[in-house]
Amino acid sequence: MRLLRLLLMVLAFAAAAAGTVAFAQPQSGIVRPTTEPRAASVALGAELYAGNCASCHGIDGSGVSSPRPGAGNITGAGPPLRGVGARAADFYLSLGLMPLENVHAQPEIRRMLFSRSEVESLVAYVASLAPGPAIPHPEPERGHLGEGFRLFSEHCAGCHQAVAAGGFVTGARVPPLQRLTPVQIAEAVRVGPYLMPRFPTSQISDAQLNSIVAYVRSTNHPDNRGGWAIGNLGPVPEGMIAWLTAIILAILCVGLGRRFRT
Repeated sequence: MRLLRLLLMVLAFAAAAAGTVAFAQPQSGIVRPTTEPRAASVALGAELYAGNCASCHGIDGSGVSSPRPGAGNITGAGPPLRGVGARAADFYLSLGLMPLENVHAQPEIRRMLFSRSEVESLVAYVASLAPGPAIPHPEPERGHLGEGFRLFSEHCAGCHQAVAAGGFVTGARVPPLQRLTPVQIAEAVRVGPYLMPRFPTSQISDAQLNSIVAYVRSTNHPDNRGGWAIGNLGPVPEGMIAWLTAIILAILCVGLGRRFRT
């Protein structure tokens, strides 16, 4: 009898856990045509856009300012896409930043909900709405690490930390950059996603961008010749370790002083 009760409790717990996980799953809102060609095309992109993007960005890419029910029962509202070109579309879609689960949520890097050919089709369709920037093609091999570190420290480290490990700022979580490809890093600099500022060529040239990309890519395998890296997060953990060591030494000194005094 006790074994039966235990078994029922385990089953009930498993069912509750499964229900919780199912409830936590985001609504993808992905709608696909009944028959989908394998090759990417503007026509396929138009179909995917109509089913998944138009409720937030408008049927003609003109944007939606007033929230309203959209694809996948997700409230729709979003900026216009006319003129953003292939660059912004490729950045947001290739990193899984779109579609959003909630119009008020911060876009976060996750797995792509569209296939690669679907992403290419959507990018081609968005680019066809109006002339806009193309996908960049950085050349980090032509950059210089020293200059990249200097530029990254000046423009990026305040939010992303010196080794591009990410962090927190007021109103946003700052993602680490190690998983990004050179193209995605260059796109982020030019697009300025979410709270990040946009850096045009008048502020960061393409040659300088090559150096920044080279430096960010170098943080995938940092050279820790100095010893313990403490996550390569810079002065914050180093300061915490220093204070912890100082407190322990102070307690030991006080304890030894009291013992020898007696």
